Amino acid sequence: MMQLSNQERAEVLIHALPYIQKYAGKIVVVKYGGNAMIDEDLKRNVMGDMVLLSLIGVKVVLVHGGGPEISALLKKIGKKSEFIDGLRVTDAETADVVQMVLAGKVSKSLVGLLTQAGGKAIGICGMDGGMMKARPLNEKLGFVGEITDIDPQPILDMLEKGYIPVVSSLAYGENGQAYNVNADTAAARIAGVLKAECLITMTDIAGVLRDKDDPNSLIPSIRVSEAPQLMQEGVISGGMIPKIDCCIEAIRRGVKKVFVINGTVPHAILMELLTNEGIGTMFM
Repeated sequence: MMQLSNQERAEVLIHALPYIQKYAGKIVVVKYGGNAMIDEDLKRNVMGDMVLLSLIGVKVVLVHGGGPEISALLKKIGKKSEFIDGLRVTDAETADVVQMVLAGKVSKSLVGLLTQAGGKAIGICGMDGGMMKARPLNEKLGFVGEITDIDPQPILDMLEKGYIPVVSSLAYGENGQAYNVNADTAAARIAGVLKAECLITMTDIAGVLRDKDDPNSLIPSIRVSEAPQLMQEGVISGGMIPKIDCCIEAIRRGVKKVFVINGTVPHAILMELLTNEGIGTMFM
């Protein structure tokens, strides 16, 4: 590993100062999940980055999924995972597993890592405090929810006390039924209602590539008005379409910028927020 002299360390900090000033006191929502969460060492690095941002005055909100963990537990109990248009078909038994994994195993694991890194974190799911309400999205999907309302006060209360809210993408409907909500959708809606300075979506690719087979063809910035044309051209396709739709939704709901970055790159969040070059694709 490259060793920096004290002079070089000081220069790095001075270089980051304008960006620290830009985000200090502002809300930054980070969507974390899927394949970006699989590697434990990388997960510790990501949590360390979030603690660093919190300590320099950024109000970090972490919204997480946990698809691989849900699929793994379903497999253990002999239940096959089924998807329609990228969304998990969620019957009553699967809904129980989703709730256990997201609000239990994954949430507490992330809270623990944030605490170990020197941060203050509290796990909360959309059902807590009546924060996130939902209705059925599609009867074919079972207990998959479409968000109807979000009360941001529980998150704001935690931020005011200096905690990092770790939000599981669950919501409740009529009669207290738990609904499985897509984490990208939840992050976009939460960022919108919080009027966040930015939303960072961590995935396992570099961002939007002009040529999916050429990592050097990264498109550094995209205006929301340009996205439909890129979809029509096939530049944004497949599983990226719903993810980018969530980015667009966040911008339309008042989020200033949305970044899609490769969460498998160490310190990707810091490189995106605290440098001029950035690392992924910015939507604005």
